[in-house]
Amino acid sequence: MAGLFDDIEAGDKSRITELRSLLKEYNRLYYVQNAPVVSDFEFDRLMRELLDLEKQYPDMADPDSPTQKVGSDLSKGFRQVSHRYPMLSLDNTYNEQEVIDFLNRATALLEGEEFEICCELKFDGLSISLIYHDGRLVQAVTRGDGVKGDDVTDNVRRIKSIPQKLEGKGWPADFEIRGEVLMPWDSFERLNREREAQEEPLFANPRNAASGTLKLQNPDIVEKRQLDSYLYYLLGDSLPYAGHYENMAAARSWGFKVSENMRKCKSTDEVMDFIRYWDTARNDLPVATDGIVLKFNSLRQQEILGVKAKSPRWAIAYKFQAEKALTRLNDITYQVGRTGAVTPVAILDPVKLSGTTVRRATLHNQDFVERLDLRRGDMVWVEKGGEIIPKITAVDMNSRDTDAVRFEFIKLCPECGATLVRYEGEAANYCPNSNGCPPQIKGRIGHFISRKAMGIDGIGPETIDLLYKNGLIRDFTDLYSLKSGDIAQLERMGDKSAENIVSNIANSINTPFEKVLFALGIRFVGEVVAKNLAKSFHSLENLEKASVDELMAVDEIGEKIAGSVVEFFADSKNRDIVEKLRMIGLKTESDNADDYTDLLSGKTIVISGVFRNHTREEYKEMIERNGGRNSGSISAKTSFVLAGDSMGPAKKEKALQLGIPLVDEEEFINMLNLN
Repeated sequence: MAGLFDDIEAGDKSRITELRSLLKEYNRLYYVQNAPVVSDFEFDRLMRELLDLEKQYPDMADPDSPTQKVGSDLSKGFRQVSHRYPMLSLDNTYNEQEVIDFLNRATALLEGEEFEICCELKFDGLSISLIYHDGRLVQAVTRGDGVKGDDVTDNVRRIKSIPQKLEGKGWPADFEIRGEVLMPWDSFERLNREREAQEEPLFANPRNAASGTLKLQNPDIVEKRQLDSYLYYLLGDSLPYAGHYENMAAARSWGFKVSENMRKCKSTDEVMDFIRYWDTARNDLPVATDGIVLKFNSLRQQEILGVKAKSPRWAIAYKFQAEKALTRLNDITYQVGRTGAVTPVAILDPVKLSGTTVRRATLHNQDFVERLDLRRGDMVWVEKGGEIIPKITAVDMNSRDTDAVRFEFIKLCPECGATLVRYEGEAANYCPNSNGCPPQIKGRIGHFISRKAMGIDGIGPETIDLLYKNGLIRDFTDLYSLKSGDIAQLERMGDKSAENIVSNIANSINTPFEKVLFALGIRFVGEVVAKNLAKSFHSLENLEKASVDELMAVDEIGEKIAGSVVEFFADSKNRDIVEKLRMIGLKTESDNADDYTDLLSGKTIVISGVFRNHTREEYKEMIERNGGRNSGSISAKTSFVLAGDSMGPAKKEKALQLGIPLVDEEEFINMLNLN
């Protein structure tokens, strides 16, 4: 029998190693890549299994185990800052009995003292630490690995619900306040619609979208995406009150966004009532929540209870179960997008989920399908939870037929029959027949006419499909040959609609060069990249001749983008399209190529105040035309501030503190030799 127990022990210890490796990878995907591959419930289940095994085998203790360390979201692109107080994570539970056990354990440690529990909504965002000195925001740092985090101050200053300067009175001279940066549902849905239109990968949920946004290097984009925040914990040496709830009420009076749904409870029954109420009511909130946080209200009691390796003993998170349903997988179909990416889609028996009927679910890519080992007729679990797009999370193996046939990922394009390819480092399969595959052709036409490209109104996806099916267009250059009489004869079209379409197409000829470049739909060339390329090369003719090295010399152009541009112009069909656009009269070169200079190359400039000679937008354009970069916030990287009348006092003070020069309008115009 000893041999049997030896085998069991060896198996358990091997499982510990396996779980540590698995959980570290899941943490990396969640925190760094913003691309979770398992549900929170599954992650927590594996973490619990690892905890239990580590207790059973103390000789396997390891300070680097995921049970001992907070998942890290540190990024190479940001300066790391040490936290004055470690940013711990919370123990999670999905079980009401474990909430009761938590309260009982804490009561025992407090030797029967009476206590109050502060119940709060658990917002599903990115943890942030905000440092204030003399009533002003001086630093914003992510959780990172709990010991140090990324300095994202410039980006956080673009979040309107986070005050730059406090109001009211009674705040300490120095303190830290923690909370979540998150993306409201409305902003999330709008962002994903925009990304879908550009065939960019969709964010799985608002938490990933918020995290991905806050880690961008461009504060202007951060502001555009309209992040929000909720603050939930105050730290410092001179806090106004001895209770957490009371301190957060004070913080609300200073201008912080603190949830109005906090509640102090004095009994287990009150705590459970709060949990059960919000399990349903949370669906009506404008932001994503995934549970309830319970905190002992007394700061003295919090200190007595203390902390464990990576979590406090005075708080716990009760996590709501993601809503899921079991249904049958009938088939997998495949969609081909504008870039040729092939996305598998599950066809399901209809099932009710989060108030909607779900018939389809995304399967992401080939690796996802193979990891789930999907087979026709499988009963699968579908989740929506905090996500807009339903997804399959697991297969009910107990109900699988023994002769169920495994799905094999297709090798040929379902639209044109071309052999699919998979590029190194990418998860998707692609149809390489970009000029002969109907969905790609129609997708590129849709991209060409979109608002951020040529801005041609009156033509939607249905109209494109109608024009394509009737042979009136085969690529976007054909738009400029359309006659109103031909369009008017089509189904659902009339004379007025046809005339408007032709007129809008004709007007697009005056679209600026950088938008024409973006409209071409070159893979990986978005709006910003197109603008940078237009500034650097001034014409499609120059761009067509550019080498990978010459392209990579341009700001924000890496090897992947450069290679894609070279590959685009290497295709004779694409060169023919460019030549047609030139013959039609579109702007294939900058109107004022000679106006572009390197006078401000490498300089980051902040504009502040009211100006007499030009508008702020005109000054922004001047900066970009002369190689400079606009920024909305002052930092150590700011080269100078273009300062008008009535410059904001906070910006002026910060510029003076950092020794950033203030340049007035006349100096700036002289700098550019515009007099």
